[in-house]
Amino acid sequence: MNKKHPKLYLIIFLGFALLLILLISWQWFETVNTQELYSTLSFTAAKEVFFIKLMHRQEKPGKREVKGLYLSAYSAGLPAKIEQIIDLINSTELNAVVIDIKDYSGLVLYDSEIGLVNELKTEDNRLGNVRSLIKKLHDNDIYAIARQTVFQDPILAERKSEWALKSKNGGLWRDYKGLAWVDPARQEVWDYNLAIAKEAISFGFDEINFDYVRFPSDGDMSLVVYTNGEKEKFEVMRDFYHFLNVNLASEPVWLSLDLFGFVMERHDGLNIGQRLEDAVGEVDYISPMMYPSHYPAGYLGFANPAEYPAEVIENGLREGLLFFTTSTRAKVRPWIQAFNLGAVYDADKIRAEIDAVEKYTDAGWMLWNASNRYTAAGLLP
Repeated sequence: MNKKHPKLYLIIFLGFALLLILLISWQWFETVNTQELYSTLSFTAAKEVFFIKLMHRQEKPGKREVKGLYLSAYSAGLPAKIEQIIDLINSTELNAVVIDIKDYSGLVLYDSEIGLVNELKTEDNRLGNVRSLIKKLHDNDIYAIARQTVFQDPILAERKSEWALKSKNGGLWRDYKGLAWVDPARQEVWDYNLAIAKEAISFGFDEINFDYVRFPSDGDMSLVVYTNGEKEKFEVMRDFYHFLNVNLASEPVWLSLDLFGFVMERHDGLNIGQRLEDAVGEVDYISPMMYPSHYPAGYLGFANPAEYPAEVIENGLREGLLFFTTSTRAKVRPWIQAFNLGAVYDADKIRAEIDAVEKYTDAGWMLWNASNRYTAAGLLP
């Protein structure tokens, strides 16, 4: 055959090479499908993201009833702490962790290759080798969620002041803690956060959880200079949720949003732009922060709602579930209290919260303790 067709092997080789080039080209545009990512990633980083994506799964992970807990980047980056948490998960009903990749400070908490992150020096690598961390979690069948704060981003506001909310008194507007916020109406802020989310996806996270997807609330709001014109705040947020949906639709992750607990009962935007009806069609999970200690005295007639976790959570879920139907995309998966505020949150109170949640949703729940102090209290084996 070689004597009759001396160029056959060459033709076959060229054919396979062409097929490989076409496949790689398609994957390039499919996995990195926005111009914004390439405007913020260096060329070297863009290539790295691309080849990492080729090596990792190209489908979303199987859905599960998430039973998770929150970890700061500091905790997740400490080998002894992560081993302790893995042991706790393996010995209880827990099966997931939520890890900060960008927190309330605005710092990107891993070694980022995004051009703008490096230019503005908004990075502090606390997580170390993220891919190794994710592999360790996956090796233990632990679902890994990346938590990314969005519009409370004081470091970006300080270093890109044209993207920040301004004060009528001049300069940047600041909340009662002295923190500046970026302007939720700025497309550049959306693009910046999209690039970070895509980079996190390339590490192998199963879900991206967006927090602080709202306008600010704690400060002298009369001094804020808004740039959204006649658009209501909830319309700005609705457009942002849709932006995330469209630009992350082909990515192999699930999407979730953290919202105030009161969104389950009030649908006026809470003056921060958060409404269930604007979010349930755009992401996979809504995570209202249903910490009983955060509800005001007199709520449901209770002088101290923190003492009544089951009643507080059940009421919110009953009210809000009207917005989660078979025709909506999102399921509800609340954050619940695992810290002492208003009451001591012992095994009985944590179990009461979990039991209340599981009456109304099969999407799961997540424990919040800002100090990352967790035990098996209230958890089933």
